[in-house]
Amino acid sequence: MIPVSLVVVVVGGWTAVYLTDLVLKSSVYFKHSYEDWLENNGLSISPFHIRWQTAVFNRTFYSWGRRKARMLYQWFNFGMVFGVIAMFSSFFLLGKTLMQTLAQMMADSPSSSIHNEQVLQVVVPGINLPVNQLTYFFAAVLISGVVHEIGHGIAAIREQVRFNGFGIFLFIIYPGAFVDLFTTHLQLISPVQQLRIFCAGIWHNFVLALLGILALVLLPVILLPFYYTGVGVLITEVAEDSPAIGPRGLFVGDLVTHLQDCPVTNVQDWNECLDTIAYEPQIGYCISASTLQQLSFPVRAYKRLDGSTECCNNHSLTDVCFAYRNNFNKRLHTCLPARKAVEATQVCRTNKDCKKGSSSSFCIIPSLETHTRLIKVKHPPQIDMLYVGHPLHLHYTVSITSFIPRFNFLSIDLPVVVETFVKYLISLSGALAIVNAVPCFALDGQWILNSFLDATLTSVIGDSDVKDLIGFFILLGGSVLLAANVTLGLWMVTAR
Repeated sequence: MIPVSLVVVVVGGWTAVYLTDLVLKSSVYFKHSYEDWLENNGLSISPFHIRWQTAVFNRTFYSWGRRKARMLYQWFNFGMVFGVIAMFSSFFLLGKTLMQTLAQMMADSPSSSIHNEQVLQVVVPGINLPVNQLTYFFAAVLISGVVHEIGHGIAAIREQVRFNGFGIFLFIIYPGAFVDLFTTHLQLISPVQQLRIFCAGIWHNFVLALLGILALVLLPVILLPFYYTGVGVLITEVAEDSPAIGPRGLFVGDLVTHLQDCPVTNVQDWNECLDTIAYEPQIGYCISASTLQQLSFPVRAYKRLDGSTECCNNHSLTDVCFAYRNNFNKRLHTCLPARKAVEATQVCRTNKDCKKGSSSSFCIIPSLETHTRLIKVKHPPQIDMLYVGHPLHLHYTVSITSFIPRFNFLSIDLPVVVETFVKYLISLSGALAIVNAVPCFALDGQWILNSFLDATLTSVIGDSDVKDLIGFFILLGGSVLLAANVTLGLWMVTAR
C-alpha cells in the first residue's frame, strides 16, 4: 500500500496551496496585486497543478538553435527517422506488454523472479517504487522532461518557428517541463519540418538513455582511481527485518565472494546466483559416514503440509533436517547441527559427487519447506553465514555494490548513488521516448502521426477527410492500447 504519510503530505500540501491561491484571488485587497505578481513571474496555479514559464532562457535557446545549422539539420533528420520508426514500433511493444500482463493476470500466482522481462511497467510510489528512492525518481523525471523539451525548442528555432519561452510544472507529485512555441508559425511550415520538431523530444530522450547506458558501462573505468571491482560484492545496507541480521550474519562493509558454490564477483553475479539457487533444487553437502554417525541422533520424521519432511523436533534454531541415501539407496532423514554438518565441506547432488578416497561419504541435502533454501554465504575473513529462507528475501533486504573503495576515507555509498541515479535516468528517459511516440491523443505521437500522414498521403489520397479518418482510427487504436496497458498495469501493481 502507498504510505499514509506520503498521501497526507501530498494532499495536505496541495490543499494549502490551492486554498491560499483561492483566498488571495477572492480578496478585494490582494486580488489585483496577487494576479499581477503571478503574471509577472510566469506562474499559474490550478488544482494539483503549478506551472512556471520564463523567457530568461530564450537567448540561450536561440544561440543553440542557430549554431552549426547543417549539423543540426542532419541531427534532427536522424531524429525524424527515429521518431517515425518509434511511433510504429510502439504498437508492437504495447501489444507485447499487454499480452504479458494478461498472461500474468491469468497465472495462478504472480512471478517471483528477481528480474522482470517486461519493458514497460506502471510505477506507483510506495508500492513498486521504494519511498527512499523517490529523490532519484523525481530528479530523473525532471531531467528527462527538460532534455525532451530542449529538443523541441532547438528544433523549432532551427525551422524558423518563434520560441516564446520555457517552463517547468508540477502535477500532483510529478515534475515536468514544456516549451511555448508560436502556433501560427508551426502551422505554416511543411509537414517534414513539423516532423523534425515533433520527433526532436523523443529523439533527445533516446540519446540521453544511450548516454546513460554508456556512462553505466564506463563507470568502473571512471571510478578506477578510487574504487576497484571484480572481487566480490560489498554490503552497503542490511534491512532491520532482514533474515541476514545476526551475530554470524552480514554487516555493512562485508565482502561476499560466494553463494554456495556460485562465485560472486559483481552485482550481476549475485542476482544470477540467487536466481539459480531459487529455481534449482536444494544443493547438498558431502559428509563422511563417521561424522554423520557422530552428529546424528534418533529422530522421528513427519510430513509437513507442503509435502516436505521434517525430522528435527527439538525446536532448535541451529539444527536442520537432512535427507540422504545410504549404501542400499534407501532414503533416510537425520537431524544435524547445520554448521557442523556443512562447514568445510564440498557441495554435491548425489553420493557419487562425494566418492573421494577410501572413506565412505554421503551427500546430505537439507529437507526444507518449498521455496526455502539453506545458503552458505562466504564473506571472508568472517565465518560463513548460513542463511535459511527464501532467496528473494536475501535479495530484497540486503543492499550491495560491486565497487570496493581503495581508501578508507571513501564512501561506500557514492558509487551506489551514482549508479542508481543513472539507472533511473536510463529507464525514465527511455520510457518517456517510448510512451510519447505512441500515436495517442495529447501525446507527441499524435502530432508525429498527423505530420507523417500529411507528408506521405496528401499526394496519394486527395480527399483530406479520408486522410483525417485514417489518422483518427490509428490514434484511437493507440489510445486504447496505451489506456489498457496503464489500467491493467495499475491493477497488477496495486491489487496483487
